[in-house]
Amino acid sequence: MAANTTDTKTTGRRVLTGNVVSDKMDKSAVVEVVRTVKHRRYHKYVKRRKTYLVHDETNSCKVGDLVQIQESRPLSRRKRWIILEDAGA
Repeated sequence: MAANTTDTKTTGRRVLTGNVVSDKMDKSAVVEVVRTVKHRRYHKYVKRRKTYLVHDETNSCKVGDLVQIQESRPLSRRKRWIILEDAGA
């Protein structure tokens, strides 16, 4: 699955799509975003993964859910993203 990176015209904040890999914290989740980049030398597409700590106010996300996340103001030391919607539904 490739990560969909889009700029929203109204807010100017990035929106990414990824899978929830952990939901054990209260009002937080860990979302893994996978993107493909072209290797500079071998011109082969390689997967790159990054995890984001995401604010989940209602604790609605479960492990394996496909969600859209958006940049926001700093909510804690590591949380800089919020969940927009469940992209799989």
